[in-house]
Amino acid sequence: MIDLDYLAFLENILTDNRKERFQQVLSKRTNHFTIAMEDVFQLHNTSAVMRSCEVFGVQQLNVIEERYTKSIDKEIAMGAQKWVDVNRFDSISGCISSMKSKGYQIIATTPHENDCDLDDFDISKPSALFFGTERDGLSEEVLQNADGFLKIPMAGFTESLNISVSAAIIIQNLMSRLHKSDIKWQLSEEEILEKRLQWAKNTIKDIKRIEERYYSEVKK
Repeated sequence: MIDLDYLAFLENILTDNRKERFQQVLSKRTNHFTIAMEDVFQLHNTSAVMRSCEVFGVQQLNVIEERYTKSIDKEIAMGAQKWVDVNRFDSISGCISSMKSKGYQIIATTPHENDCDLDDFDISKPSALFFGTERDGLSEEVLQNADGFLKIPMAGFTESLNISVSAAIIIQNLMSRLHKSDIKWQLSEEEILEKRLQWAKNTIKDIKRIEERYYSEVKK
C-alpha cells in the first residue's frame, strides 16, 4: 500500500504544473501492452526503444540480458529511464514465465510471410511484444513459446527494419488504436498512486535527505 501521507508530503514540494503534468501523462499510460527485448547487442537500440515506450505511453519495458548486460544510454533515452519501469531478466525463460504469470500473451515480432499484419492485430488481449537481436532476430525459445506472431507490412526489397524503428512503429500503431477503443487499458488507481510516488521521488533533488527528514521529523 502507498503511504498517502508521504505522497502528499513529496507532492507539496512539486510545482502545480509538475503535478498536473504527472496526472496528464498517467492518464495515457498503460500496462495493457508491454515490450520485451531479447539480448539486444547495440545499446542505443535498447535506449531508443525505452524512449518510444515513454513517448507513446507503454509503462513497462522488459530487458533480457542472458548474453549481453549493459546500462541504459541516458543521452539517447533522453530521461525516459525516469518515467518507464525497466524489468531485467537473466534468462528468456524467466521473462516468458513472468509475462505469462501476469496474464500476457506472448507475441513474437517477426518479418515472416504468414505472420499477422500490424493493422490486423487483435488489440483486445494484454500482450507482451517480443523483439529479437539485431543480428539473429528472436530466439527459437521465444518462437516456440509464442501465442502469436506480428509483422510490419513492407513494400520494398528490404526484409526487416532496425529494431528500434520496428518497435516505434508497432508501439505507435497499437497505442493509437488502443486509445480509440472501448478496451479498459488505463492504469488502475493503485498503479497511478505508485507512479505518482515514484515519479515524485525521481524528480526531487536530494530525495534521500528529504526522505530521512520526513521519517525522522514528520512521521514520528
